[in-house]
Amino acid sequence: MENQKKDSTRLQFLHRLLTILIPLTAIFFVLDVPYYVAKITFFNQQFISIFWSLVLSLLFITVPARKDLPKNNPQWYDYILVALTLMVGLYSTIFYPQILMGLGKIKTIEWVFGIIATILVFESVRRTAGLAVVSIVSVFLIYAKFGHLLGGILEISYIKPTRLFQQLYLGADFLLGIPLKVVVEIVFAFVLFGIVYLRVGGGETLMDLAYALMGTVRGGPAKVAVIASSLFGTISGSAVANVTAVGMITIPLMKKTGYPSYFAGAVEAAAGTGGQIMPPVMGAAAFVMAEFLGVHYYQVVLAALIPAILYYIALFIQVDLQAVKRGIKGLPKSQVPSLKKVLKEGWMHIVPIIILIYTLFYLFWEPGQSAVISTLAAVIISLFNKKTRSIWNKEMIFDMLLSSSKSMFEVVAVSGGAGLIVGLVAYTGLGLSFSHMLTLLAGHNLLLLAIITAVASIILGMGMPTTAAYVMLAILAAPAMVHLGVEKMTAHLFVFYFGTLSMLTPPVCLAVFAAATIAEENSMKVAWQSMKLAVAAYIVPFVFLFNQGVTLFGPLTGIIFDTLTTLIAIILISFAFEGYFLKKLSMVERALFVVTTLLLLTNVISYEVSGIILLLILVSWHVVSYLKNRTMETKIA
Repeated sequence: MENQKKDSTRLQFLHRLLTILIPLTAIFFVLDVPYYVAKITFFNQQFISIFWSLVLSLLFITVPARKDLPKNNPQWYDYILVALTLMVGLYSTIFYPQILMGLGKIKTIEWVFGIIATILVFESVRRTAGLAVVSIVSVFLIYAKFGHLLGGILEISYIKPTRLFQQLYLGADFLLGIPLKVVVEIVFAFVLFGIVYLRVGGGETLMDLAYALMGTVRGGPAKVAVIASSLFGTISGSAVANVTAVGMITIPLMKKTGYPSYFAGAVEAAAGTGGQIMPPVMGAAAFVMAEFLGVHYYQVVLAALIPAILYYIALFIQVDLQAVKRGIKGLPKSQVPSLKKVLKEGWMHIVPIIILIYTLFYLFWEPGQSAVISTLAAVIISLFNKKTRSIWNKEMIFDMLLSSSKSMFEVVAVSGGAGLIVGLVAYTGLGLSFSHMLTLLAGHNLLLLAIITAVASIILGMGMPTTAAYVMLAILAAPAMVHLGVEKMTAHLFVFYFGTLSMLTPPVCLAVFAAATIAEENSMKVAWQSMKLAVAAYIVPFVFLFNQGVTLFGPLTGIIFDTLTTLIAIILISFAFEGYFLKKLSMVERALFVVTTLLLLTNVISYEVSGIILLLILVSWHVVSYLKNRTMETKIA
């Protein structure tokens, strides 16, 4: 009994120590504290290595090896994994400057530690993301080992196993490369900001704001879900987190006001997934994109802004049309907070978001630094409010740190695996070979290549976290599009969008699963409806390949024209998908709306003019028909 108490005390101490060290390490890295305090400079890889080892250590004592085992109850082998993780992590942290000087030499300790580090990556990925991601990383590792036996374009030079594992462990483009660098330098700071912001009442203010704006209009709860998810997307960037946080409130309300349960779940799944493409915070993958492209994050945000707005416009229109068809009204005023009251009581929660946007897009601070300052602002402002000031105590602070550390489990594990993939693709030259294969398969036709890439992106993204899916697509598929003349930013946004859409596309669609559970509905029924609602996200990426004004590239006149034609096309396709515009549409009428949409999006002047003419005819005919029917109904009445 006494030994059990001692074990429990030791476990609790280790748990608390790791929980405190993880955020401290990340903040030290983001703010470069050692340099400003003691003029000491560390390599990025040293911070990455210690952060990775601390997170994996906490993961191994928290997440069980099997589902039938309880959480926070580590087995004897978990402690061995913790010891190996800290040993491997501390070695590269302490000795990295010397390691870097002699990286050309193969040292026994380094390739042995490389094997251990690879096993730790695989086990951490298995526990958090599942065997599917492990299998994908394994394919790249097997290719690196046996690719020299292949013939043709896929053949590579022989790589010594000792050299391979040394590189996997210590190479700057492998485990300690861009994906983990982004996690330590940026993602953790935003996760911490999101957790603190929500704990001090920011989430309630965003939800109340959505209700104040849309609660009383027709189809109010569904529109609240759309607005609230887009607002949550500004601080979250996680599809499943958005669906869970907002859907727990909006899905039951949608069902109560008359929406079918499958539609209610689909609205939240589509709206929540949109959070991953909604600036200013678009999830870890967007930060990785900025690193890959070598640009500031604000440039990614600017390029993604109009497509994200178009996505939510299409979703909003379809929700509204459903409300019209089903006669669904808004909530009574008595159940909806007034906008004036929301702003009066919650204005302080808007300040941290304003600071975040100001420092990111006006002062051009590094994203991680902006997130840390915004977190500090949320804490300080909460101290001036009697209601939020009372929440602060030791346990609350520790709980926030623990939540932020646990939130890192999957993203750190998967980013470690993604780092191995990035390194292996570059090391073997697979990226160039695969890109060449895609180009040949498409016959140098950009549209065909885009379709192949879109399908591949959705398939490869199924069941995978968006970051891992994007990394794989960015190094395998995007280069082929760049080779055919597409802007780098546009090509990466294209694969990013379709990797994100795997959250909605059957059979493995994580955002849909979360929404279907809350809606108590069949997940496939929710999935198909979600795809209809998210139609803009399937169309817009093809649009900005050929109409780059949508991503704010080119002259102002081109940007305005491309944006307006795409907006009109998105509205028309929404009418076609819902089968309603002023009145119910026949199949022929829906087909004509689809044809008009395609003509407007061709980027060929003659076709676009034809589309505008057809649009004017269709709209005029429907308006006249609608007014004529209304007149007849009035006379009969």
